[in-house]
This record gives sequence, C-alpha cells and structure tokens, in this order.
Amino acid sequence: MRILIVGAGGFVGRHLLARLAGGDDGVIAAGRNSNRLRRLFADLPVMECDLVRDTAAEWHPRLAGIDAVINLAGLIRDGAGGFHAVHEQGANALFDACLATGVRRVIQLSALGADETGTSSYHRSKKAADDHLAALDPTGQRLDWAILRPSLIIGRGGVSTEMFAALAATPLPLRLGPGNWQVQPIHVDDVIDVILGLLHRAEPFARRLNLMGPAPMTTDEVTLTLRRWLGLHSAPFIALPAAFLTLGALLGDRFGLGPASRDSLVMLKAGNVGDAGPMREVLGRPARALPVALARHPAMAADRWRARLLPLAMPLRLLLAAIWIWTGIVSLGLYPVADSYALLAPLGLTGLSAGIALYTGAVLDLALGLALLCRWRPVVVGTMQLALMAGYTVLISLYLPELWLHPFGAITKNLAVAGATLVMMAMETENG
Repeated sequence: MRILIVGAGGFVGRHLLARLAGGDDGVIAAGRNSNRLRRLFADLPVMECDLVRDTAAEWHPRLAGIDAVINLAGLIRDGAGGFHAVHEQGANALFDACLATGVRRVIQLSALGADETGTSSYHRSKKAADDHLAALDPTGQRLDWAILRPSLIIGRGGVSTEMFAALAATPLPLRLGPGNWQVQPIHVDDVIDVILGLLHRAEPFARRLNLMGPAPMTTDEVTLTLRRWLGLHSAPFIALPAAFLTLGALLGDRFGLGPASRDSLVMLKAGNVGDAGPMREVLGRPARALPVALARHPAMAADRWRARLLPLAMPLRLLLAAIWIWTGIVSLGLYPVADSYALLAPLGLTGLSAGIALYTGAVLDLALGLALLCRWRPVVVGTMQLALMAGYTVLISLYLPELWLHPFGAITKNLAVAGATLVMMAMETENG
C-alpha cells in the first residue's frame, strides 16, 4: 500500500511515521516545509504541499498511485482565518481530489466535539471538512473513509501534553481553571493503533469514530498524572485566576507561542468526554488508562527540563527586550547627555562623532529591543545583541577598564545577560 500522510511533521504525524518506518507499506511524508520533513524523515520520500493554497487540480498528479491518504494537518490557533483555510477549504480540496483520482482510503483526524454541539471556531472548521468528506460517498463504496475525533491526545511532542506538564512541573502544581473541567485523554499510541488498524482493514469502513481514554478525568487529575510521570512529589495546587488564563490565551494568540489560545480555553470549558465503546470495538481492546500508557514511555531528565523551562520562554524574551528598550530610551536623553559624552571621550569621540556614536547606539538598542518584543526573528536578533554586547565590552575593556570594578557590576552583568540571551535563542529555536 502507498500511503500519503499530510501533516506528517506534526505531533501525531511523527508518531505515525515512526510506527510505519521499515514496514511493507510505501510512505510519503507531506507538509508545508519540505526541508524540515527531510530532516525529520531522511529515509522517506517527501512531498511539499500547502492546504492554504493548493487546489483539487493541483492535488491530482500528486495522488497518482496513492492507495490511502491520512490528513493530520491542523492548527492550534486561528490567525488570519487559518482554521477555515487549512481545516476546511484545504482539506475539502484534498478530499475532492482523492475521490476524483481513485484513492481508495481516506482517514481524517478531526476532534471530539466537532459536531452539532461544537461552539469553537476550531470545532466548526473541522466539522465542515468532516461533513464534506462524508457527503462525497456516504456508504464508502468508492471512497473508504474514516473520520477520527479524538479527545485530548497525550504523548511526547504534543502541545496539550506540554501544557499540562508545564502546569505539573512547577514547585506547586498550577490548577487550570476550577480544576474540574472534564476531559477523556487518549495516549497517542492508541490513536496510532486505531489508524493502523483502519489502514489495513479488509472490509469497507465509512463512519465517524470518537477516540478517547477509558474514563473521564478532571484537568487536576491530568496534571497530577503528568506530575507523577515526571517523577515529582505530590504538592498542593495553586489556582490560576480566570483573568490570568484569559490573558495567557490572548498572548498565545497574539505571539503564537505555546499551547494557550482562546479556542483551547473554550473547548476545555465545554468538556471533552464521550462513549468509548465504539472505539473499543474497532480497536479490539480498551484504550489504555493514561498512567499506564505514560508508564510505557518513562520520563527522562530532558522531559523535566522542557516542562520547567517552557513557561519561561516568553517572560525571558520580554525581559531581555525590556532591557534593550530601556537602555535605548535612557541613552536618548534620560541620562545626562554631557555625562554620556564624557564616557565617550576616552575612545577619542568628541563633538559630532560623539553625538553620532551615542544616538546610533541608542537607536540600535531600541530597535533590537522592539524586534525582540515583537518576536521578529529572535535568534537573529539575539545574535546581533550578542555581537553588540561583545563590541561594547571590548571597547570598554580597552578604554574604560575601571568600569569592570564598578560596585554595581555595570559591565560584569553583561555576562549574565549574554547567558540569558543564549538560553532565549535556544528556546525560541525550539518553539518556533
């Protein structure tokens, strides 16, 4: 069987490719960033695609000889109509092309709640694509299809897992909302088992199938389960105020960092549970309880580091941005200009040359700080900041060495700022 996986570089996609690798099926990894896919899957053929712009006609030649298509593409936040473009419009074009080119089997990863009860934009966009796929061939006579609607998927690399792990890894675990929002988490291993079973199923299959763990859990229970998995001791919860959650969701939507979004909050508040019976019949066994599933993949020190550092990524970037912005503002006139000129005199800069140096440096500091604040290429900006700090430090060491002995550590603190900048660059590279 030749299988095309759209969204192969995502959380579920990477786990699915890991299970299919080395098997008898021919697998093609498809996604927007073909270079990233080649890095992730060096031994597999890669196809570049973009659900935002690709039409059904553009899909036709790509689907020649393909037996099965698995659509795992999805966004965690809308951002300029992304839900409609990717979840609905792009998916519909892919499904139309599958029917037209004779693809025999299509599996669509949707979401629990993507039905008449769904209130979020995420759910509505997924439901629209699900309905379109189901309407193409309701009985599956020409197009064998399955729409999988999972509850919260837990596993390494998942944004929801990272969110709950981050809540769990603080010295005192953080309570999400009132702590009693209901979810029915399913481990990614069980999701992959369902997908593989449907891929190789002999008889036709045309239905929607909810995927979930064996029993509902509260958000507090999920957080504590992740805390135990990380190997951390029990501790009382600290409640996060509703206003803090709303602010976090707004910042997540605005800056595109982390799992928090307004839609994710809406979905958690609405609950995410259902009847696990139909999935159990298809899978041939119950889904594993979350503690059991997690125990199959023991947490390592890297998991704890990631969980503890993730919430610090945005604050660290914003604090560094504030330092540079404030330095620029101070140099533009809050600090006496005459005193600034006096500092520049030992470097041989006086008069016009001193003014050019002072104000050029101030504007550069301010620009780099604003760029970091807006998260514009933070790794590039961080590199420029390190270079600028190194230049300042060399000049000061040559012409104003006495500043190294300043009791407030005016220069020595650059070492700490440089270290923090390196950490910020590493975290932004990983989260970008």
